[in-house]
Amino acid sequence: MMALRTLARARGGTAAVEMALVTPIMLALMFGAFELGNYFYNNHIAVKAVRDGARYASRRGFADYTCPSTVSSSAITATRNVTLTGKAAAGTPRLPYWNDPATVTVSLTCADNSSHTYSGVYYGKASVPVVHVSAAFPYRSLLSSLGFDTDGLVVRAQSEVPVMGA
Repeated sequence: MMALRTLARARGGTAAVEMALVTPIMLALMFGAFELGNYFYNNHIAVKAVRDGARYASRRGFADYTCPSTVSSSAITATRNVTLTGKAAAGTPRLPYWNDPATVTVSLTCADNSSHTYSGVYYGKASVPVVHVSAAFPYRSLLSSLGFDTDGLVVRAQSEVPVMGA
């Protein structure tokens, strides 16, 4: 009985037990923070890329856009390249695994200007072309090699800008 009382009062291993209990929680929080930071970084890159693509598309000539919904193939190709690489010609992708041009969509809608409410470059035009650029690609995890499953997570971004002409 005396040995049990002595053992109950011993405090020699409490720090090791506490560390064993807290370590899994700390590791989960740390790896979760890394993964969340990586997702936000990828999302930031995608948003910036889509904005750059939409801005580039809006500065092309009005001849590339025919209302109500036709965009020239050269404008689509160049806009996809700008979105993926930052250059109108092919280049290095902004993210190493985001290199598929099919993940970038370029479309057009037209705002009604029949009452000539818009002025400047739109004065006298029956409609104002508005270019839409969007991207959606699968998210690639930092920790996928450790068994973290991110299948189904998709990074999405979109932007729209009225066409200003060259």
